[in-house]
Amino acid sequence: MVLHRTFMTLAALAASLVAAAAAQADSINAGGRKVSAVQPFSAQNVAEFDTPWAIAFLPDGRMLITEKPGRIYVVTQNGQKIEVGNVPAVAARGQNGLLDVAVSPSFATTSQIYITYTEPSTDGSRLVLTRAVLSLANDRATLNEPSVIWRQTPAGGGGQPGGIIAFDPQGTHLFLTVGDRMQPNSAQDPRQARGKVLRLDLDGNTPADNPMAEDKGVPAQTWTTGHRNPYGLAFAADGRLWLHEMGPRGGDELNLIEPGKNYGWPLVSNGDNYNGTPIPRHATRPDLAAPPLYWDPVIAPAGLAFYDGAMFPQWKGSALIGGLRVHALVRVRFTADGQPDEAERWDMGERIRDVAVAPDGAVWIIEDNSPGRLRRLTPAK
Repeated sequence: MVLHRTFMTLAALAASLVAAAAAQADSINAGGRKVSAVQPFSAQNVAEFDTPWAIAFLPDGRMLITEKPGRIYVVTQNGQKIEVGNVPAVAARGQNGLLDVAVSPSFATTSQIYITYTEPSTDGSRLVLTRAVLSLANDRATLNEPSVIWRQTPAGGGGQPGGIIAFDPQGTHLFLTVGDRMQPNSAQDPRQARGKVLRLDLDGNTPADNPMAEDKGVPAQTWTTGHRNPYGLAFAADGRLWLHEMGPRGGDELNLIEPGKNYGWPLVSNGDNYNGTPIPRHATRPDLAAPPLYWDPVIAPAGLAFYDGAMFPQWKGSALIGGLRVHALVRVRFTADGQPDEAERWDMGERIRDVAVAPDGAVWIIEDNSPGRLRRLTPAK
């Protein structure tokens, strides 16, 4: 009987490994897709910025736009700009600087916003999450009561900061991507805030129901681990959380984010190191989560928004992703069982840094350049 139970246990384990390996094999490579011949939209140039990085819509339809060197603007939909005062000092160099901006779920009553940036430090720059009150009055805008609610530990490292903010559909928790800062092995170190997605309360505290909430520090805040350079994080209409990240030389990924999972970097990848040395593929480690969709050659994804507007009904439920390397806007659709696949890719002529959907259903993009254009996409006539 004992031998029988042992055999059955081993058989079940083998079956689960086979099933996991099969799931890994279902990953779709969309890297070789071609640009769509027809653009279903017209693009209007609205304003220009110095290396813009992120777009966030305010309830009244105006936008907050960050510039990587360290400025934030309130921008109307016809391009009028008001610079926001009292923005914290940032360490702007290479990939680092002022990064994401997000409007609090409680903005209507608190006027709070969140920003991420790399702050100067004697030990090297740190990724920081700050919450502040946005004061708008008499054509002036200021950040009041700024408070750092999360700070990366330890300091130091290179680029690849991550820094993308997303709120859950209930508006009760904040998710934050943290890149590996070009220190790959740190992504697998549970004590380092690198290569992780963190889940925090809106005030920066640790939720009691996180996967490792009984621990302290970084492990308690960690939702998922094993990420490289995550520049896109957003919830779909069905409540599922999706993340994209840049691979090394090949292997950009779109991942479904589920609590407690390890997504493999740098143990596995669908790309290789820049020096040419190979990295084991996802299929070799069925215990690590594989991306359902990846790109090799890469697109260098940046910005992620799910479309739920009225202007482009054919895009309902699709994910819109900016492509830095391919100078494109990419649309990803999902099958009924949740499998993503690239549906269309449109040449935009410039590196696309962020994508956002306005309340009226128009799509807005910004270019990663100086000057970088803010553009409004509406259906082609």
